[in-house]
Amino acid sequence: MALLQISEPGMATAPHQHRLAVGIDLGTTNSLVATVRNAVAETLPDQDGQHLLPSVVQYKKDGVTVGQAASEAAREDPLNTLSSVKRLIGRSVDDLKLVAGHLPWKFAGTNSAVPRIKTIAGEVTPIETSAEILKVLKQRAEETLGGELSGVVITVPAYFDEAQRQATKDAATLADLNVYRLLNEPTAAAIAYGLDQGREGVIAVYDLGGGTFDISILRLNKGVFEVLATGGDSALGGDDFDQAIAQWILTESGTEAAADDYCFMRGLMQLARDSKEKLTESETASIDLVLPDGSSWQGELSRDQFDQLIEAFVKNTILASRRALRDAGVKKEDVLEVIMVGGSTRVPLVREKVAEFFGREPHVEIDPDKVVAIGAALQADVLAGNKPDDETLLLDVIPLSLGIETMGGLVEKIITRNTTIPVARAQEFTTHKDGQSAIAIHVLQGERELVDDSRSLARFELRGIPPMVAGAPRIEVKFQVDADGLLNVSAEETSSGVQASVEVKPSYGLSDEEIEAMLRASMDHATEDMQARALREQEVEAYRVIEALDAAMEADADDLLNEEEKQAILTARDHLQELVCEHSEMNAIKAAIKNLEKASESYVARRMNLSVKQAMTGHKVDEFEKL
Repeated sequence: MALLQISEPGMATAPHQHRLAVGIDLGTTNSLVATVRNAVAETLPDQDGQHLLPSVVQYKKDGVTVGQAASEAAREDPLNTLSSVKRLIGRSVDDLKLVAGHLPWKFAGTNSAVPRIKTIAGEVTPIETSAEILKVLKQRAEETLGGELSGVVITVPAYFDEAQRQATKDAATLADLNVYRLLNEPTAAAIAYGLDQGREGVIAVYDLGGGTFDISILRLNKGVFEVLATGGDSALGGDDFDQAIAQWILTESGTEAAADDYCFMRGLMQLARDSKEKLTESETASIDLVLPDGSSWQGELSRDQFDQLIEAFVKNTILASRRALRDAGVKKEDVLEVIMVGGSTRVPLVREKVAEFFGREPHVEIDPDKVVAIGAALQADVLAGNKPDDETLLLDVIPLSLGIETMGGLVEKIITRNTTIPVARAQEFTTHKDGQSAIAIHVLQGERELVDDSRSLARFELRGIPPMVAGAPRIEVKFQVDADGLLNVSAEETSSGVQASVEVKPSYGLSDEEIEAMLRASMDHATEDMQARALREQEVEAYRVIEALDAAMEADADDLLNEEEKQAILTARDHLQELVCEHSEMNAIKAAIKNLEKASESYVARRMNLSVKQAMTGHKVDEFEKL
């Protein structure tokens, strides 16, 4: 098998020129951006020191909010706040029924095959929503690194098909990112572990994130990374665990009828997620649910009960792992190491079942949330040309077979699944009617034998075939898959030389014209978008100030303030709250924050003095001088 050294896309023109390149883990629940600095790969935090960016986007009349602020708005504004859109990217409207989990949004009933979600800002696609997340990560990287990015490596689940990969690239285009390549998430994890620790042999990468599950079997040998087989489920992940807990709470609290209440369900899903995280460290999780009628329900979920709720999901991941081993032609005993990737691998039952199946404890040395982004950053550094002497080789595989439709509605596979990419394969076909001068070529993807059971990727026609008797023409159909897993199909009648080709652009992706229009719109509204972002940031700061003040006053306002002082602070607080609720002008909110801080100055000083006094009670001054 020929090996390919991937180092051309961003090769530096000068020998010592360092290009800014990053790796992006575009996740279902959270997203990250990482880079290599001083030979160390690391994820980049935002201004608040947070590395994880919640993959949540809130659409408003005056702009878009991404990340934590959007996540916090989800309960109050569920119809305009989109999360886990990675489950929808690259899918057609008909595919929506296959997507597991609760989809609370309203979809537009258009003729477009692309799912379009109705928001207060208009109809948006999962591609556009993903682009908003990528824009924030790009801005974070450029502000941190102090320059413009030369290119990025974006990770995708190994089981993503052509449509989902192309849609991811479309999102990057909308975010004005130069994509060096798309990289399978498990392969990125293997790069991080392989380069950091020099592992050699067969490795299983078990990747269970918020919305997708991948299992990849790789062989690592002296810097050569070869994916032997992949499997998984692009609609299975921690979100399903949350959904199972939420359904349990609905049943136990007798509130099944409230499942159509969007605001209530948003709050319930957050409560379920919090409970799941508690059960990672504790044996029980207390649940306090505010019901739609304002009353409350208290319950307790044990880890044993949680394990029962998610057992079927975890079992499905083990079955997929068994299939991947069979496809790779290796036994469990051949696997030297097991790498855990994705936040959902923190769940104790997951680690227990994986260890039990493979017969060894899995590796969790690198933060499972960050390992994919770190691997992507290492690959981006190579592709940017910053390591010209790097001899690391990376071999990915095609996740699903590719072929064309033949007579009788059958699928003739030209490239089978788990074939190493880049790859080019050709096969000869002929006509079935005398004098036939054209042939329609239908490109398909999947493992089934019938067209009706396969996924349609593209159609094109080869015209100008010389009239001959049936079976005489020799038509060569060639499939070429590049390093990103993107497909180009061409057909040629060999005796005449007539040709036709198509770059597979699934009908539920975006056309070049649509992408151009969206880019133009983003430039036209750049100033408005910037102003809207600044306003939202000020609103978030206002909420923080109000929340801190409310907590303080609840604790000791009656002891430290007289009625007149308390009323002055509350008046300033209520004014700030009113401006935020009305989405007033940014400077007005900023001024109101300063006014509230000024009104609270003496109160803050008294609280500090009280804290110092309490700390010194029972101690002598010279004790503190010795510290």
